[in-house]
Amino acid sequence: MAETSLHQSQSISLQTTITPQMQQSLQVLQAPALELRQLVEQEMLENPVLEDDHQETSLEDEGLSNDEFDDNFDQEFEELSRLDDEWRDYLVQTQRTRPRTSEDEEKHAFMLDSVTAPITLQEHLLQQLGLSTVDAEVQEAMELLIGMVDDRGFLASSIQDISMTERLPIQPLEEALDLLQSFDPVGVGAVDLSECLLLQLKRLGKDPSLESRIVSHYLDDLAKKRYPMIAKRLSVTLEQIVQAAEFIASLNPRPGAVFRPDHNSYVQPDITVAWYQGEWAITLNNDNIPQLRISNNYKDLMAEAKSGADVRRYIRDKIRGGKFLIRSIYQRQETIEKIAREIVQHQEAFLEEGPAHLRPLNMAKVAETVGVHETTVSRAVSGKYMKTPQGVFELKYFFTTGYQTNNGEEMSNTSVKNALLELVKNEPSGKAYSDQELVEKLNAQGIPIARRTVAKYRKELNILPSNMRRTY
Repeated sequence: MAETSLHQSQSISLQTTITPQMQQSLQVLQAPALELRQLVEQEMLENPVLEDDHQETSLEDEGLSNDEFDDNFDQEFEELSRLDDEWRDYLVQTQRTRPRTSEDEEKHAFMLDSVTAPITLQEHLLQQLGLSTVDAEVQEAMELLIGMVDDRGFLASSIQDISMTERLPIQPLEEALDLLQSFDPVGVGAVDLSECLLLQLKRLGKDPSLESRIVSHYLDDLAKKRYPMIAKRLSVTLEQIVQAAEFIASLNPRPGAVFRPDHNSYVQPDITVAWYQGEWAITLNNDNIPQLRISNNYKDLMAEAKSGADVRRYIRDKIRGGKFLIRSIYQRQETIEKIAREIVQHQEAFLEEGPAHLRPLNMAKVAETVGVHETTVSRAVSGKYMKTPQGVFELKYFFTTGYQTNNGEEMSNTSVKNALLELVKNEPSGKAYSDQELVEKLNAQGIPIARRTVAKYRKELNILPSNMRRTY
């Protein structure tokens, strides 16, 4: 019993010691390049023995003596020096894979300079308000309404509800709403889709018009493509309804979406893959990863208090922490590179021909080849992007389940979706394939697939059912 208790105590103690380092290691592995730089910079602020390696000095040049440290500590420094050299050698090797030319540098600089700070929809509307001349009461009502506009550009509540909830007079709110709905983007300040589209039609001079009548009274029928019924109700030809529907479809149902943060987001690839000298070359992006080393500051600290046990322990802990961080970064880059090489080797057809040739790939297979746990692969690819000749893709994109075609070839579900999309795009005029017909056509291409799977993929691709895809 005592033995068990002692073993449990030791386990708890060990977990307490390991947990912070393991947490840091997982953070380093999971963080995309820009986040990793922030993490490292924060660590450098908290650890005085860490510095970015821009100097010519080396750990080995310092000639560490046994007078300063005990044997175990000397061994630690020796190991640290080796890791430091490995890290720098690694960076040299990865950068040597494809030399960056002056043209590459110019492109890189232009790409970074082109990234502008995104402006929110509310900021855009407040800027327009600043150019308007209104009295204080309407100004206050405008600021309130702008704060209530959602990401789509819609108001969450009607003016009457806002007046009751905020206990404000209706008159300045109505004036504020009229002013808001005159702002850019066109359609902002509407309470629903119908009003949003009507505002756009009015700005385009189509009020009254056949389009505005359809939007006002038959928007649901329009969405379900009940064109013959709408034509009969409005006493116009089917051709007129089709033309009006095409014009309505050109309007923006979410005028505020262009200001969403993810619309302006900028992705910096962690890996670049390019055809170079007869093979696919993989380059890791090390621009935002500081090349860490142990600073000479620790010697100055030791000189100030040679006999101070607390200082000695402090420096020892900081150097060990720095060593662990350097090792974690090195392992992160090594792991990502190995995974990237497996992806490239497996997806050569994709790199050459495009998404339709993406092959099935699972993380367990890559983990086995790389020699890590499957969860490590999952963490390593999280939030990381690869720049390829086909575009920039998240690493998770390359891991997909699939099918075996009738001729024995492997085909990813992404490729199957692309095949489904092509069939729908090339449907005959006036005819839309049912899900069963899509199944039969995919089977004819050698792709065995169930009807329910076609329905599932169709929904994921935002493809309407056949009765709503019919063209007139």
